[in-house]
Parts: sequence; structure tokens; C-alpha cells
Amino acid sequence: MKIVQINTFCGVGSVGRICVDLYDVLGREGHEPYIAVGRGKLPEHIRGFKNGNLWDFGWHVMKNFFEGKAGFGSKRATKKLIAWLTEVKPDVIHLHNIHGFYLQTEMLFDYLKQSDAAVIWTLHDCWTFTGHCAYFDYIGCDKWQQGCEKCKVHATAYPYALFKDNTKWNYAAKKKAYTGVPNLTIVTPSRWLADMVKKSYLKDYPVEVIPNGINLDVFCPADEAGEADKEPKEVHSILGVANIWEERKGLVYFEQMAEKLPEGYVIRLVGVNDRQEKQLKKKFPDGKIRPIKRTKNVKQLAQLYREADVYVNATMEDNFPTTNLEALACGTPVVTFRTGGSPESLGEKCGIVVPKGDVDALTSAVRKVCEEKPFDRKDCRQKALEYGRDERYMQYISLYESVL
Repeated sequence: MKIVQINTFCGVGSVGRICVDLYDVLGREGHEPYIAVGRGKLPEHIRGFKNGNLWDFGWHVMKNFFEGKAGFGSKRATKKLIAWLTEVKPDVIHLHNIHGFYLQTEMLFDYLKQSDAAVIWTLHDCWTFTGHCAYFDYIGCDKWQQGCEKCKVHATAYPYALFKDNTKWNYAAKKKAYTGVPNLTIVTPSRWLADMVKKSYLKDYPVEVIPNGINLDVFCPADEAGEADKEPKEVHSILGVANIWEERKGLVYFEQMAEKLPEGYVIRLVGVNDRQEKQLKKKFPDGKIRPIKRTKNVKQLAQLYREADVYVNATMEDNFPTTNLEALACGTPVVTFRTGGSPESLGEKCGIVVPKGDVDALTSAVRKVCEEKPFDRKDCRQKALEYGRDERYMQYISLYESVL
């Protein structure tokens, strides 16, 4: 089979790593994989297509800032992508994130409706069926079920329509474009997101749940990585990881937790930008929170997971965070809010789930993990084995075969 994956990035961020891992499994199984990306570069071993350029990306961003139309720019770049797809003639077109300012989605879906290719669309958030935002539950909004308008967060939530609320137009245009594809199957990594899809205008499509998979060779305990076991230390290490520390990711809860924790605790936050790094160092000059810039080195990230006593996911809403899986795979227990699909990867032997937004419960759970050590790292690793990339991506291959 010829399979083309389409995503914003390749090899960067959780979805970008998923694309590469799936590509590698497909190649190993004798298929002909490709990846088309809108931003960044393709890794050397990846066969595919780079869609658009910095100028196109910039114009698309400005179109969204002033017109509120994310996903409706990049016409020239999309025309080139369609020409490339027509030349490749894939059996399956596998969409991931298409809202990274690199596609004109109406044009793409006009092509998909006429193409002979089967279409798989893995939703990594909720943007597909809203008029603007990628998530809505954390602000208690349910307009997406009837028709979005008068958005509360159009200027403050990705994709940041700073100067115009165009959610009503977006909702109608996306609904028209995304419905009616003859052979399209939706995949969600979590049961939570599958339930959301079944309440949306995408409800007529078949929906499959395939949890994300991770590389268990990279994300592994210290002994499997050839490192010495951690020596007992006086400082308890807490880790938080985000691609972008936007409001939804819960940066404020780490700050509040740092103020509540006693001496002997250190919080490392991976993925902060320059402004956040400066603010955190000013607010916590004692080093209680230690900001770390975003890293593309997965081995370095895995080492940070291994060094932590607990991984904390303070997200206010998420689909099926791969960071939870990566932490467990490294033998590190997880504490998370009961929100979205974040708790779905945890079991009673490897983590604690606390009420959403309850910083006291979050702090207490962290102290319990660090001081009482109720979880065995081997149990955390055992839970993560359920999410090995090979097993999960073989599910995709079975799905490809079934839809063809």
C-alpha cells in the first residue's frame, strides 16, 4: 500500500513523532509510506513533500489574525500539495493536524471527495468540529454541538484570531467542507474524544479508537538505557512537559504548587519560551521551578523523565497525552487532573488522578508519590508496554486494509 500522512510537523512534538514512528513501522512491514508536512523539515530518511514556505505561513497567520480564518489560507501551497498527491496516487491518505497555517482545507477536501484514496483522519484535538478552538471543555463551552458564534477565547486560544471573531462563518465552512467524504474513517486516541466526535457534525463517519503508541526503546527505564540506577537524593524532582505552555496546559498550577511544597522539592518544566523562562526565574529565584527550553532530542527528554520522581500533567483538557505514556515507559509515575483523556492511560499501580483544577489535591498527590513511594517503577513500565508503537501502529495497518 501507498500511504501518505499529512501533518504540520514531522519528528517534532508528540504528533510529529507519531508520524515518524508510524512511517517506520509501515516501511518495515513492506509498505510505501510518505509524509507531507507544512512546517519544519523532513528528516533525512523520510520520503515526502514539504508544503509551503515561511512567506506562505506568515500570510496565513496574518489572515487568521485579522480575518479569523485559520485553515483557509495557503491556496497556492495547497494546489501544489494536491498536484503532488495526484502524482503519487496514494491508496490511503492519513490526515493528522491540518490546522497549522499551511493548508486551504476546502481545497484539500474537495480533492479528497473526488479522490479514489481511502481517508483516515486521526484527531489529536477538537479543532475539526469547532468554529475556532482546539479545546472547549476547560472553559465550559458547548456551542460546538449546535453552531459556534461569539467565541470567548478567539483571541487568547490557539489558533489566536486576535482581531476578529469569525467562529460562526468558520463553523459553517468547516462543516460543509469536512462532511460528505465517501470513504473517510475518523480515529481518536481516547474514548473521551470519540464521544465528542459522536456529538458533532462528524457523527455520520465511523469512529475508531486507537491509542497513541510510543518508542519503548527510547523511552525506557535507566537499566534498559544503560544508565546507573538513581542514587537516593535529598531533593524530590517533579517534571512537567509541554510543547507550548499555553493557559490550558496548567502552568499556573505548577506555580501554585511550588509555593505550597516544602523545601526539598524541585519542579523542572520543559518547553517554556523566553518570556516564560524569564518570568519563572524572577518569581522563583531560589530555583524551586527550573525552566528548560523545548528540546527536539528525544533521548534527552527520556533522561529527564527517568530523573524525575513524578511526572505531573496539570492540563485542563487534553486528548490522550503521549507525555503520560513516555513518563510511564521510563518508570516514572504520573499525577494528572481528571480531564479529557489524560486519565485513560493510568492504572491504580502507576498514578493518581485528582479533581480538575484542585491544586491542593495535586500537591498532596505529588507529596504522596515522592515521600511515601507507593508505586513501583516496574509497574509503571508494565503499564506503558500496552502502548508500544509497533502494536498500536499495526492497528493502523489493519484499519488501512479494512477500509480498502
